Amino acid sequence: MIRRSSCVPFPVDAAPTIKSEAPRTRSLRASAVVAALLLVSVHVRAASKFTDPEDGAFDLSNLLLTHRGVLPVPTLITEPAVGYGLGLGLLYFSLPKKSADAPDDAKAPPNITGLGGFVTGTHSWGAGLMHFHSWDDDHIRYLGVIGKVGLHLNYYGIQNQPRAYQLNGIALVQQVLFRLGNSHWYVGPRYTFFDASTRFDASVPAGIREFERDQRVAKGGVVVDYDTRDNMFYPSSGTYAEFEADLARGGLGSSTNFQEQTARGYHWIPLSKSWVLGLRADTGFSQGNIPFFAQPYVSLRGVSDAKFQDNNQLTAEAEIRWNVTPRWSVLGFGGVGKAYGHLHSFSDAPTAFGFGTGFRYLIARKLGVTMGIDVAHGPGQNAFYVQVGSAWR
Repeated sequence: MIRRSSCVPFPVDAAPTIKSEAPRTRSLRASAVVAALLLVSVHVRAASKFTDPEDGAFDLSNLLLTHRGVLPVPTLITEPAVGYGLGLGLLYFSLPKKSADAPDDAKAPPNITGLGGFVTGTHSWGAGLMHFHSWDDDHIRYLGVIGKVGLHLNYYGIQNQPRAYQLNGIALVQQVLFRLGNSHWYVGPRYTFFDASTRFDASVPAGIREFERDQRVAKGGVVVDYDTRDNMFYPSSGTYAEFEADLARGGLGSSTNFQEQTARGYHWIPLSKSWVLGLRADTGFSQGNIPFFAQPYVSLRGVSDAKFQDNNQLTAEAEIRWNVTPRWSVLGFGGVGKAYGHLHSFSDAPTAFGFGTGFRYLIARKLGVTMGIDVAHGPGQNAFYVQVGSAWR
């Protein structure tokens, strides 16, 4: 599915989330992940490249930065929309070069190259390549993504009943942001292209306007970012906000004409040394002849992607984190959202909700990278998610 301006397995701010949903076995799998982390942290402690000299704990910072290693992110996929399957992401990190006149305490996000793919039992599959890079002491940020998907999904429509369809296509995202002076503001262009082919197993559901089997979504827009996070992967303080306005036109390669505006903001408040409160707001609005699969939708842990989808969407979520130790943290979260505008008015639209708990382990201190699992409950289902860093993108 297309989320905002991203059409591939990697998120725009380059911190990947690999999502899956499990039935009765989710607690066993979660326990296995915890046990694996504990065993590795004990048995590999003796190897210097796997330990942090600061606390002697299991840490991949030296491996990822000094020894040019990659961080594997495997997962089990049991998302109802695409079925059971396996996924794997490989992340390569490097630190950007600092100019001679840069302040000693200046911190730029690491450069990241990611390669990932997945396959499921319903013959859904996807593969993608992404690269995030910064230059000039983080005054220029580049993001490039290319991917291909073949998905078996459901469209819920007016009656909120699943109708199976197939979505195949190639996606491309190109973005360059420029910092305004030495402020926390970034501005720049983004171009998104998705050459898609869709096919419903039965008749086209009511509510879909001007259905075309083959469509190209090509949109260009302006992105404005505000970033004061202390870490891009798992922040403990600061704010990240992004505003985007897009136009899809034939001159850009689009089959249809539409407009889209999105705004999202995340704010982390350190309540004490051990407690952090996170707040999230997410909005999406569209006008014109936007393809049904490209419409804004509610994204919450515990809610199937694109189940709540329409011309517009509003979402709010909160998260409380307890840092049990400098390495381990546990968290609780909950949120609500609505999609409305064409299929439903705001007052008639069903309310999406999701809540749950999770944990993280600081697996690369120098990068601020954590790994862990979130377990969530939503409308009629439970879910678990293998997370790299924060769930908020």
